[in-house]
Amino acid sequence: MHHTASSHSGPDHGTPRTVAAHRQAFHDLLAAFARPENTEQLPLLAALGRGLAMDILAPLDLPPFANSQMDGYAVRSADIPDAGAELRITDPIPAGAAPAALETGLAAPIMTGAMIPPGADAVVPIELAEPDVFPVPGKAATVRLPPVLAGTFVRDAGSDVRAGELALAAGTCLGPGQLGLLAALGITVVTVYRKARVLLVTTGDEVVEPGSPLAAGKIYDANGTLLEAAMRQAGLDVLRTGISTDSPDELLLLLRRHSPAVDLIVTTGGVSKGAYEVVRQATAAQEVEFLHVAMQPGGPQGLGRFDGTPFIGFPGNPVSCLISFEMFLRPVLGTLLGSPAPRPAVKARLASPLTSPEGKHQVRRGTLLPDGTVRLEGGAGSHLIHALANSNALVHVPVGTSALVAGEEVEVWTL
Repeated sequence: MHHTASSHSGPDHGTPRTVAAHRQAFHDLLAAFARPENTEQLPLLAALGRGLAMDILAPLDLPPFANSQMDGYAVRSADIPDAGAELRITDPIPAGAAPAALETGLAAPIMTGAMIPPGADAVVPIELAEPDVFPVPGKAATVRLPPVLAGTFVRDAGSDVRAGELALAAGTCLGPGQLGLLAALGITVVTVYRKARVLLVTTGDEVVEPGSPLAAGKIYDANGTLLEAAMRQAGLDVLRTGISTDSPDELLLLLRRHSPAVDLIVTTGGVSKGAYEVVRQATAAQEVEFLHVAMQPGGPQGLGRFDGTPFIGFPGNPVSCLISFEMFLRPVLGTLLGSPAPRPAVKARLASPLTSPEGKHQVRRGTLLPDGTVRLEGGAGSHLIHALANSNALVHVPVGTSALVAGEEVEVWTL
């Protein structure tokens, strides 16, 4: 996505961009992240949390053979009439053994997961047998069994997935369940998208590093920690510099120094229309567009390229910054790279009323409660980081909705 330098001021004076349009602009800007050469092969456990770069077809049936769902007796169902039958007990079949064919009139003790012997077509659970305990191996014995339908308690070969079928689709986020499936299929190495490397720069003369003295008029930097943590959790490789001052020349030098080594630049602060907006000043000659998105919080945004490297300028307020990440960068990375997995979206009922600017998509912080209601945490302000820290969900109020009463349904993203 390329912008001309002349596009700096235009969008600020026009109609705000919709959330959907801005998310598409992110997608267009970062689309090259999903190119085929941006992949690597990793052993399964090293691929945890990564996005699968290509479809995986099952190389074998799963399970690879018909096996027993229960501890019991493998039988030929035709051997047992409606009144039941007394059958002679043959050699037991432990899990992992390759059994001989089951002859007519015999019942084979079989363990859960063990291979069904050729000829057998059903399993009678041990608790339905008389006696309901297995005999001592090698000792001649009989067992009385009730009638059973063919297929009962038998897991057929390929009943989970058949050889040649799609096991996992490209774009799947690899969690424990997905890696377990690959292991069950005998796969040891998987092709995933590389981690994107991100330069994260927080700006502002008023911001100081946590741990240093706090002079009058200064605040501790929350954005660096907040965004780096969110980015790492989303599978990004983060290069974080120290806080940049409000000197455009210093910021320009910092960006120039690091941009060749990263896939993406993300800054916080300095994107509004004030007189001292350092990010706007430092990127004045670049293909970066500054605009307003119809969203609260997080309206002011910057997007484009710095010396050809994709560039994102998030607002400086901590909550605006994180909401911007959650609304745009995180879902677009998930769509393009399969990682991170999407935030689960659920419907919940408001525990209290709310108001929202009609022309904006409002994102409130909330706590999703066990009874299916969501309690709002704090107000609509973009500085309420304590309310953010005590939330487990984002509450969405779409454009065109100015007020909702308690009990009304809203879409909620669980965090």
